[in-house]
Amino acid sequence: MRIVVCATCDPESGGESALRFLSSLREALDRDGSGDLVALAPVECMGACAEPVALALQGEGRASYLFSGVSPLEDVADIVGTCRAYLAAPDGWIVDARPCGRLRLCLKGRIPALPGG
Repeated sequence: MRIVVCATCDPESGGESALRFLSSLREALDRDGSGDLVALAPVECMGACAEPVALALQGEGRASYLFSGVSPLEDVADIVGTCRAYLAAPDGWIVDARPCGRLRLCLKGRIPALPGG
């Protein structure tokens, strides 16, 4: 799976804050033991500018999720919990979002995986 974080949500830092956010996510995922299963990447604008910070979860053959209003300081543990739930769901479709904590309130879109293969 992959987490993408909007690098332009904080234009004053030139993307530097997105890189710090990705670094803290990497550390938290590694501590959780799921670091090898999750790729992290900054991306240009994800179109959720009204509620920074935006991030998305993606996986081949899995549902995709878009979140906005995510706090890089307060939501790291909930992002890790959401990754656990996402990886545990066979198609990435999280049915019980309680393990996602506050992140479930930041959800803007959930897109089913493309059928077939």
